[in-house]
Amino acid sequence: MSFKALNLSDAVLRGIQAAGYTDPTPIQLRAIPVVLGGGDLIASAQTGTGKTAAFALPILNRLGTHGRTRVLVLEPTRELAAQVETAFRDFARFTDIRPVAIFGGVGYGNQRAELKRGVDIIVATPGRLMDYLKEGTINLRDISILVLDEVDRMLDMGFLPVVKDIVARCPRERQTLFFSATVPPEIAAIASFALRNPARVEIGVARSVTASVNHALYPVAAEQKFDLLLALLAKINFDSVLVFSRTKHGADKIARRLKTANHSVAVLHANRSQNQRIEALAGFKSGKYEVMVATDIAARGIDVAGVSHVINYDVPEKPEDYVHRIGRTGRAQAVGDAFTLVSPENADDIRDIQRFIGQKIPELKLEGFEYKAFAPRPPQTGAPNTRGSLPGQIRHKGSFNRYRNRR
Repeated sequence: MSFKALNLSDAVLRGIQAAGYTDPTPIQLRAIPVVLGGGDLIASAQTGTGKTAAFALPILNRLGTHGRTRVLVLEPTRELAAQVETAFRDFARFTDIRPVAIFGGVGYGNQRAELKRGVDIIVATPGRLMDYLKEGTINLRDISILVLDEVDRMLDMGFLPVVKDIVARCPRERQTLFFSATVPPEIAAIASFALRNPARVEIGVARSVTASVNHALYPVAAEQKFDLLLALLAKINFDSVLVFSRTKHGADKIARRLKTANHSVAVLHANRSQNQRIEALAGFKSGKYEVMVATDIAARGIDVAGVSHVINYDVPEKPEDYVHRIGRTGRAQAVGDAFTLVSPENADDIRDIQRFIGQKIPELKLEGFEYKAFAPRPPQTGAPNTRGSLPGQIRHKGSFNRYRNRR
């Protein structure tokens, strides 16, 4: 089915075409008719499947032309708020509809000026939105469509009380849409009072890895991790690489060492100023930086087309974060590669991840890299030097236990 068959307006269809979209994804095919029909919705789909367009396109279609502030979209992070607002702006380029992004970390002046000028859609983080609500700069009396995006992430970040307050300030007669990568039981705490007889749309398995991502483990001694990272970057044919660190300090350290090795590097984590974060993300998108080193703030906060590789320098703390991290590549049916550097102390974490996703992750050894003697030796060698495939997709049974016992 084409976008045209979804009964979207000519102006919205032109925006879709200008944005480079061709065919709707499964989440868009199923969610757009529900939103156009005015019903409440709980929609879940894996990262990278087009959830933003699944609500942005029918919302623009329903708004039609510029008027009062009728749409509120809540996002858990500044990066997501900025990116969703950009998506609305791109899709609405052939209309007079005005979106605005409201988030913290920057001054109030430009945001107040946009609000005073008049906007149709507010895309906001809960904290900054509450600032404007308390001072009376924003009121929600005309909101007819409320979107809670990345609901599971908002719950993880402790936004539930603020979100409930914001929902209570919206008119009772409205359309409410929940979009999320996962739908944990805690979502019922919001859904029970925010939604009325919602339709449910679920695409894919929340615990599964996107089929377009080839992922593998690279066991290595902890003290050799950075050397292996450099060796991987030298071997792989990449367009852009996201490197994930567990900590802000670790991300800064990795970035410094990569810069010393003559890589162009951006850094993204919570201690960076908003201007630094905007510059880093813009530079990564434009190709100014070939590598971005980030903490998990970026696992759901980056939407960059063409990220060819994700490298987990540190194994994530939560199994679900593994899925979100590697979902930054292989987006929109493109093929991507994801590698995880694994040390002996990560054995339990890897076992939890494999249990969570329901599959064993292949272990590989980088050909030509001089491993420490006690590192496990996978049976297949090779370099990840071809896009879209991983060499040596062979399981090395029991290697983590042997590796750990030899420590």
